Amino acid sequence: MSGMMSGKWSVLIVITLVSFITNLDATIVIVGLPTLTADLDMSMSFGLWTITSFYITNTVLLLPSGRWSDIIGAKRIFIWGFAIFTAATTLCGAAGSGEWLIGFRFLQGAGAAMALAASTPLLMQTFPPQQLGFALGVNNISWVTGSLIGPVAGGALIGEFGWRSMFYVVVPFGIIGLTAGIAVLRNKTSESEEKTDWPGVFTFALGLVALLVALSEGPQWGWTSISTIILFAAFILFWIVFIIIEMRTRHPLFQLSLLNYRTYVVGLGTTTSYCIGYFAVTILLTLYLQEAQGLSPLETGLLFIPLSAPQLFTAPLGGRLADRMGPAPLILTGSSLIGLSLLLLGQLGSEMSYLAVMIPLAVISAATGLSWPSLAKVVLTAVPQRHEGAASGMFWTVYNMCRAISQALALVIVQAAVGTAQDGTDLLRNRMIQATTNGFTVFSAFLGIAVVLGVLLLRPHVQSSRHTTD
Repeated sequence: MSGMMSGKWSVLIVITLVSFITNLDATIVIVGLPTLTADLDMSMSFGLWTITSFYITNTVLLLPSGRWSDIIGAKRIFIWGFAIFTAATTLCGAAGSGEWLIGFRFLQGAGAAMALAASTPLLMQTFPPQQLGFALGVNNISWVTGSLIGPVAGGALIGEFGWRSMFYVVVPFGIIGLTAGIAVLRNKTSESEEKTDWPGVFTFALGLVALLVALSEGPQWGWTSISTIILFAAFILFWIVFIIIEMRTRHPLFQLSLLNYRTYVVGLGTTTSYCIGYFAVTILLTLYLQEAQGLSPLETGLLFIPLSAPQLFTAPLGGRLADRMGPAPLILTGSSLIGLSLLLLGQLGSEMSYLAVMIPLAVISAATGLSWPSLAKVVLTAVPQRHEGAASGMFWTVYNMCRAISQALALVIVQAAVGTAQDGTDLLRNRMIQATTNGFTVFSAFLGIAVVLGVLLLRPHVQSSRHTTD
């Protein structure tokens, strides 16, 4: 019995370590973006692709990786994915140009998608139902901890050892996690005959890339330029083809039939606006603090602590309150508080005020801890139980996709305000402050949309749909 217990907790430790490392790496790059782009002589729009590229492959491969876990075995997908992630992280640190770095970040995102998609099946195979909630909760805390440590660690490393160190520091932990995973994880396969929807994967990916390139390069090329128009047209065309494929294929990447459930649709809409509003915060603040206020990466990272720490306490409370009060009131409360905090951040001016930064960030973090578990619960309980895997996959795909779109939109707003202002000039500083004001005002509107959609969730959400037939 004790051997079973130790094996079970060993699995949890390995998966939690990997979740921590992948989210640490995803957040550590943001605070180092100005230093990285300057060292590799990249424009800020091109430099943003060091972040966006990770989320593209991470988003696109999330659902196929979950399917591969069922067919090939969760352990194999987990090990292969984490091996790819660790190798790509090493290559990122050695990259000699921006183009190579972005290419390796695409590879990193693919590996992370495989490892993370296999994590939940591994936990479900290892833990009995009465302990699964605890295991998932511990794994979720690792994500928050990665977000907490990432900016601070990144800032300290960049200041002392340069931007390459923020990749190299992850590699030893990757090797430890990979070795432990091979030793303690067990492989299980299913009799599933589902095939990978490769046409769906490629059309979805190409449409997403076309949209993000158009958003990131549009300010420089011109919104009415031929290149920008072609990219937007390609985005629309690829996603129309994607929808047609999903409606006709036997094993679709997205189960569009789930959109027949009203609460699921409203929940996904709320998730979309919520995530686009929320994930712009770190990009806008990093540029404001380093470019407008001249703070170091370490100082910037320390100021981001309030954006993560309160969630460690409010997230467990939010889950319990959602069970007692219902999720809609918490979604409304949290979205409203985040939107108001973004408006406050939009008032940051030429004088640096630490409290003016830290207090809204702390409120955003606390409100996220209260509202995000409720939003996830609404979406994942809005469909019959036999569809919960597909519903979860679509939910997390939308989450990742909106994260990438949010950061691209943040840069669009910054570029529109900064224009041709040169580095180190008062004009650049003033325009960066204006970009912060404009950006936080725009993104607060997305939280306003989330509030409006949240009102629709006040109607009793369809708990019984988990036990009904189509």
